[in-house]
Amino acid sequence: MAENDSVLAAAKTWKGEKMAIATVVSTWGSAPRPKGSHMLVHADGRFEGSVSGGCVESDILATAAEVIAGAPFQVRNYGVADAAAWEVGLPCGGEIAVMVQPVSAEGFDPELFDRIADARDHGDALTVTTDLATGHSDARPLETGEVFVNRYDPPRRLLIVGAVQIAQALAGLARELGIETVVIDPRARFLTEERFPGVTLDDRWPDEAIAALRPGPSTAVVTLSHDIKIDDPALIAALASDATYVGALGSRKSHAARRERLASEGVTAENIDRIDAPVGLDIGAIGPSEIALSVAAAMIGAFNDRR
Repeated sequence: MAENDSVLAAAKTWKGEKMAIATVVSTWGSAPRPKGSHMLVHADGRFEGSVSGGCVESDILATAAEVIAGAPFQVRNYGVADAAAWEVGLPCGGEIAVMVQPVSAEGFDPELFDRIADARDHGDALTVTTDLATGHSDARPLETGEVFVNRYDPPRRLLIVGAVQIAQALAGLARELGIETVVIDPRARFLTEERFPGVTLDDRWPDEAIAALRPGPSTAVVTLSHDIKIDDPALIAALASDATYVGALGSRKSHAARRERLASEGVTAENIDRIDAPVGLDIGAIGPSEIALSVAAAMIGAFNDRR
């Protein structure tokens, strides 16, 4: 999960210290956090992450302290039927089960953090399986018994082609969403740090940059320059990759012409159909900020397989 980035960063900072890790292993109804969400607890009481958005964290902190002190791993259940639900803030019908393990060879092995980080750095996913009878987690699949499987995907990336005004708004939204963003544009006057603070800038021609950046399933590519000399080569490179989302700015009429141009360059109709154009959800967006919002929503939908 992308939202576990802060937990993985804390694990690196606290490496070698006594810790416990809490994980959402089941959800029902209006649960505030999805399965796989983590909360990492240090022996001194510091913590990072969330398993309920604040509802049950106090109880989890107490349980984590017990586990760090030597108690066995636990699975805690919270739901509307429990008296504790009102106390911890889940009276709206949501129910969750949270597993609390020691960060140790017997529980969640500290080496797993390194393996997850290494896989993500290489753009790969890693699956960790936990035996719910023993509380032991392993990167190897378990053949028998009741298990919980958590998949750690690489960080989400957004490659924006065209350093235009919409790109400025979209880069800001992506930053708030924790999505690593690269703005690609060979036009130096457009591509400046003043216009795109805190964003990686790439002044290569888009086809070269995209080929080098190797978009994968956790990457979205959006072309916004409205210049076919820039956008078309970028789209050809993006469609040759495994990018999850490829979007292009422009009207339906301009996209029809684009389809003809891409087909003449040898791009198959099936690949051309991958392009979301006109880009973004149809929310009647007016102006750069609203268009950027529609693009961000479509991109998140693709990442979450909801398109």
